[in-house]
Amino acid sequence: MVRPLVLLLSTALLCTAFPSLAGDKAEATSKRECRHRNAKIEQAIGYCQAVRVGNTLHVSGVTAEGPMDQAIDRVYRQLQSILADNGLSLRDVVKENLYATDLDALIQHSGLRKPFYDGTLPAATWVQVERLFMPSYVLEVEVVAQYPE
Repeated sequence: MVRPLVLLLSTALLCTAFPSLAGDKAEATSKRECRHRNAKIEQAIGYCQAVRVGNTLHVSGVTAEGPMDQAIDRVYRQLQSILADNGLSLRDVVKENLYATDLDALIQHSGLRKPFYDGTLPAATWVQVERLFMPSYVLEVEVVAQYPE
């Protein structure tokens, strides 16, 4: 009797040794493409605004300063724009990571983000942090979106 773990490892080794056995799907998902929004700034800091791997788009954190209600609006409008530039919308977001310097203020205004998702809410993690990249920032949101099949 072949144990499942042995079979799994054997399959993984075969696909690594002979990539053609894994099929075109494995090859397509391994390609990584940086999608710059402002290449000069991104390269100076050292990141990509968005990275596509297969049918997944990872969007770097978008930040804002000011009162939390205004920061929420600015961040989600910017995310809408970045996703639209990549053929997606906030309805395609499956994961949201949100970092706020004042979690109570975020919770108080949390309803402001819901309309941006148009009824399709993602899995989400909200964390309070001491500070963000720039001390004046109060909010940073990063998302992961899936392209429709």
